[in-house]
Amino acid sequence: MPQPLPASDAADLAVADPAAVVAGPGFRITVLTSRLLRIERSVVGAFEDRPTQLVRRRRFDAPEVTVREDEGGLDLWTEHLHLRYDRGDLTPSGLTVDLRQRAQASHHTQWRYGDDPWGRGGHRSNLGGTARTLDDVDGRPEIEPGLLSRDGFALVDDSGSLALVDDWPVPRAGEAQDLYLFGYGRDHQAALRDFFRLTGPSPLLPRWALGTWWSRFHRYDEREYLDLMDRFADAGVPLSVAVVDMDWHLVDIDPALGSGWTGYTWNTDLFPDPPRFLAELHRRGLHVSLNTHPADGVRRHEAAYPDVARDLGLDPEEGLPVAFDITDPRFVDTYLRRLHHPHEDAGVDLWWLDWQSGEASRVAGLDPLWMLNHVHYRDSGRDGRRPLTFSRYAGLGSHRQPVGFSGDTYATWASLAAQPEFTATAANVGYFWWSHDIGGHYPVQHDPELMVRWYQLGAFSPVNRLHSASNPFVAKEPWRYDDDTAAAMTRYLRLRHALVPYLYTAMWRAHTDGVGPVRPMYHDHPQDAGAYEVPSTFLFGPDLVVAPVTAPVDATGLAAVETWLPDGDWHDLFTGRRYRGGRRVRLHRGVAEMPVLARAGAVLPLAGDPGDAVDDAPRELTLRVFPGPAGEATLVEDDGSAAPVPHVTRFALDALGPEGDVVLTVEPGRGARTDRHLRLEVVGLVPGPEVQVHGAPGGRAGVVALGSDGGAPADGDAVGAGVDLGPVDLTAGLRVVVSGLVPPAPDLPADVVRLLAPLRMSIGLKTQALEAARGAGGAGLAQRWHALGLPDTVLGALLELLG
Repeated sequence: MPQPLPASDAADLAVADPAAVVAGPGFRITVLTSRLLRIERSVVGAFEDRPTQLVRRRRFDAPEVTVREDEGGLDLWTEHLHLRYDRGDLTPSGLTVDLRQRAQASHHTQWRYGDDPWGRGGHRSNLGGTARTLDDVDGRPEIEPGLLSRDGFALVDDSGSLALVDDWPVPRAGEAQDLYLFGYGRDHQAALRDFFRLTGPSPLLPRWALGTWWSRFHRYDEREYLDLMDRFADAGVPLSVAVVDMDWHLVDIDPALGSGWTGYTWNTDLFPDPPRFLAELHRRGLHVSLNTHPADGVRRHEAAYPDVARDLGLDPEEGLPVAFDITDPRFVDTYLRRLHHPHEDAGVDLWWLDWQSGEASRVAGLDPLWMLNHVHYRDSGRDGRRPLTFSRYAGLGSHRQPVGFSGDTYATWASLAAQPEFTATAANVGYFWWSHDIGGHYPVQHDPELMVRWYQLGAFSPVNRLHSASNPFVAKEPWRYDDDTAAAMTRYLRLRHALVPYLYTAMWRAHTDGVGPVRPMYHDHPQDAGAYEVPSTFLFGPDLVVAPVTAPVDATGLAAVETWLPDGDWHDLFTGRRYRGGRRVRLHRGVAEMPVLARAGAVLPLAGDPGDAVDDAPRELTLRVFPGPAGEATLVEDDGSAAPVPHVTRFALDALGPEGDVVLTVEPGRGARTDRHLRLEVVGLVPGPEVQVHGAPGGRAGVVALGSDGGAPADGDAVGAGVDLGPVDLTAGLRVVVSGLVPPAPDLPADVVRLLAPLRMSIGLKTQALEAARGAGGAGLAQRWHALGLPDTVLGALLELLG
């Protein structure tokens, strides 16, 4: 496992290697890498060598550089770039950078100062970034340009960023243009790795943050909230975070004191004994977040007001309001020490910072949201704890303070359709940990199908937080829906917790290598045109392609998703059906099903009991295996501390073997858990008449055929073999050989019956389609199905059965 990307606010790391600097009167160019240039222009020489709000490190290893100067200006060559600069004011004619190597598919190989950040000449090449909020957006939001481009250039302007002294923002010494030009062609992952080197890595979240969060804007009291948590447990729905919205504090206050949105004093009419309430949530294995809107400061009705007032030199008897001022170190000190730490000492694990009060503060250029995130994240990591905040996006560099709250979204199909692309595209600025309102916030109409589709997306989202408005007709609890809807919602909530080991491993990769857990297809396949044509399909971890269904089913009960698959073979995560990659495909699914495809040769480590708490490395582990070429996978765990050492378990898979065997090797590294209960799920192969397991502990292991449930989180035909190895001591590793597994006998008529049986369509057409399947196959069958005049989705689903 690579070492974490450098992250330091130390002043010496902010000073570039002098060998990388080319300077002259009024300008300075720093060659950070052969593809990343810093370009500064200041008539008075006001160049900045301190850390800034965005940039933490400029001391990179200086690459090889060639420089030539004459009366016409300066030429600078690196391995990848050629810069030409007339040494004057920055202008389109005076500053250009060319790509020296073919690094993109288009003919656009030059960047000029002043170019539109989206691309030159109306050609939109920038792949986008993210946005501050989805508040009041119903559908696709406007986003900012990102760091990646089809044409290979992206510009980051850090001119307005404040400098940091002892981690506190201060004005710069003078006005200057401070630009960072990324010229990475289509090497998107390298661009992001160097962005993280420049600005600091994507942090590790506490493991429990990857489970399911419950959040609702509702005036709960202690008993109602605890009863609700017990109801979830009784229903087999695992939760890991309990969010209590703003009604935890005093809200109905004298209008002369403010709006009531800001508050720090528990409402004891609802929560008579707050420490008891928090302890009861902890006893149920839940971590607790409280909502805060800090903009109104501290008014005299607050329990902490006298202490806060005295800290700031005010007489509490006068009752003057204490204004919120995040730029004042004295206020920040009392704000944290008097208003937040006591609640944390009582059991609050996480603050939900809901800042909606503008971007201006008493320090010119300092966004109070940025400062809130910075202050709270730093403070949450005191005493060696792993830091965590839950707040809104404050621009580039916000990746250092996860998790992101995207705002109150509309519960509509348009909002759902926008979220997969929005979440994936945020990886283009390194912002990996968006938390959306799963199911939407503002109610529009009761739509069980919409809820199921959103819960499906939530299972494969960076953070899975159920949230809704304060409305008695808005429900996110599965049992408040019909039985089929409730069953589907529950399956995907359980799947989310089963996926935590896999997602936690992906988080480590994000931390060390800068690879997003959720990312667009073109991150991994930058030269494939198809990867850019499916913005709502995304990669989830190293081995899964997710193509969410974001539109209602048609009259038959089927929905279709158009997507693209990379080269190689891919298996449906649930049914095991194999798909050939390197092409566009159209996938058809009913309401309870979604298209998630696993790379052939993948090994997915899943929690064996998704109902267990997600805080620790699971003792019960299910390895879902997808036959194909030899592959490998890792499981990364740690001790949960702020500076953990990764504990790595490696899995090597040969699912072909010399005689069709499935061979799995498990090798735990130093510190990795070795007492496991292991189960294998070999998807796409079933037990033959002479199935055997070699290398199982004690020489015995049970092998069963996976049926229609088979561990699958959605209705469907999960075809495969389950191998229960039982308790295993992995101290010396393990090698298991499963022989005698065979592909399921093809039975197209049975597949057709399973597909068509639940569909809302003519029985006569169903019968004709089945009779056609019982005849000759191949192209002739496809033609006969075409001739029947079947609905498009039904015909497409039938053709999908043929591969």
